[in-house]
Amino acid sequence: MNSFLEPFKKSIIIKIILAIVMFFYTFVMNAQVDKNSDLHKTLKSKDSIIFERTFNKCEIEKLEPIIAEDFEFYHDIAGIQNRKEFINAVKNNICSKPGNNKRNLVKGSLEVFEMKNNNKIYGAIQKGKHTFQQKIDGKMKTLGIADFTHLWILENNIWKLKRVLSYNHQPYTE
Repeated sequence: MNSFLEPFKKSIIIKIILAIVMFFYTFVMNAQVDKNSDLHKTLKSKDSIIFERTFNKCEIEKLEPIIAEDFEFYHDIAGIQNRKEFINAVKNNICSKPGNNKRNLVKGSLEVFEMKNNNKIYGAIQKGKHTFQQKIDGKMKTLGIADFTHLWILENNIWKLKRVLSYNHQPYTE
């Protein structure tokens, strides 16, 4: 058998093909969950609680139960916040003038990836794009777009938002 493999050991083409096969195998094995799956629907509803209910409607009481105690928020412009700082920022900035700010999930951008340990789901990564609007002269105007990545962890069978990356903030252009 060794004599059969000998010509391939030094072949760069075989190594490239093998690397490509391994890449696609990894991609397929770690693909996002189906958009109709329970996990995707659950985390989409959690996204709605954070943004539609809390950010857009300023129902702050909806936010606290789904944020982990050791929550961390990383923003490419505003820096790092812990749980208390994040909740206070929503209360004192976004919701200081309710109805003045709005966040919209970019349709079709939401992706969810399972996190498993010994084939048991312990968490999920949720990522997507969102736009931000602000009321200017009495009309909502879309000002920016950004990417987000959320790490959700199951704590006692309850989904808790543990880490947030909010990045690539750009001015919005149609």
